[in-house]
Amino acid sequence: MMTPKIAIALVCKTPAIGRGKSRLWPLLGQARAAQLSACFIRDLAETLAALPASLSRQCYALFSPAGTEAALRKLLTPDWQLIPREADNVGQVLEASLKALLEVWHDGVIFMNSDSPSLPGVLIEEAINALRADGDRVVLGPSLDGGYYLIGLKRFHPALFRNMAWSTPTVFTTTCARAAQMGLPVHVLHEWYDVDEAQDFHRLKAECGGQPPFPDAVVQGGPARYTRALLAAWTAAETSPSHQPGQG
Repeated sequence: MMTPKIAIALVCKTPAIGRGKSRLWPLLGQARAAQLSACFIRDLAETLAALPASLSRQCYALFSPAGTEAALRKLLTPDWQLIPREADNVGQVLEASLKALLEVWHDGVIFMNSDSPSLPGVLIEEAINALRADGDRVVLGPSLDGGYYLIGLKRFHPALFRNMAWSTPTVFTTTCARAAQMGLPVHVLHEWYDVDEAQDFHRLKAECGGQPPFPDAVVQGGPARYTRALLAAWTAAETSPSHQPGQG
């Protein structure tokens, strides 16, 4: 009999100029923001591929907009399954996707954002092991901005997603409070960070330069080799004698 697999679903937008990462446009421009987004997806895919084979899992991309499968497929290996996400908000996407994935014989579902290219693989491994331990629970990876970079469940608990003030600093604490009201234990991973704003991008650059991403970080960031290579290329271009101010 086959062993059930954990579903790991990356929630993302297919990178393109003018699509996604809009809060970074003033700093980077739309073209560079799209390049960065593509590197983030590649890096997270590599981190997931490097997890031990014993952690049986199936990777999915919950992507938008529909019809961009071919472009997204170029960033991922063939074993990924692509699922268009059609809903009014992220809560509806997560709720519907959780239900659908649990119904296809996965023993747990982990949702990850696509904004944390250096997310340490050990945190994802911990999330998988926590879900496979006896008893029901929710696994949460809190992000510095008050949200979460990862949520994992083994049962259908739609109340964790409904009427949530998404993209606010209260998402993590509200989720924990709802779980407590339901009597659902919460396994909390170490904190990490998303790259959404200008200060997040500078944090990423500092990390790629060898600095801790934040003062109390207790785990080392992942390789993020595509992101590191892109940032290095940008730096080299900007310091080139032929570079003119304002060039991309």
